[in-house]
Amino acid sequence: MNIKIHSIKETKELAQNLASLIQGKNIVICLSGDLGAGKTTWTQAFGKALGVKKTINSPTFTIMKNYVQGDDKPFFHIDAYRLEGLDQDLGFEECFDEGICVIEWSHFIENQIPSDHIEMNIFARDGEERTIELLGTGPVSQEIVKEYENA
Repeated sequence: MNIKIHSIKETKELAQNLASLIQGKNIVICLSGDLGAGKTTWTQAFGKALGVKKTINSPTFTIMKNYVQGDDKPFFHIDAYRLEGLDQDLGFEECFDEGICVIEWSHFIENQIPSDHIEMNIFARDGEERTIELLGTGPVSQEIVKEYENA
């Protein structure tokens, strides 16, 4: 599914709509896109829509940050950019099973990501315009994407 975004406001609306479909589930969302495509901006809006009270910022140097959603379940934000070339198990599986996890630069740890996840590819266009490709890779994620498409 491809979504055309024309402004940061629409990016935030996408995040809010997806959050309403995902809250309460354990799911991994893999974000990809060039530097400056809007991965962290989307994650901040998504976390806020989930009820996260703390400021969400990029975990580039810490690799992972965890937050608490409004329903007291965990929300994990991973930036795998600095993990390129590492083959060791970093223990992310616990995060994947306990709440909602957003991973930026997920292709660097693709061998650790559960097979059922949402792929979100963000393609920057002119100004604030973006094309977002949304794909479910298994039964739970495909159902979420289908619900979004039908909403």
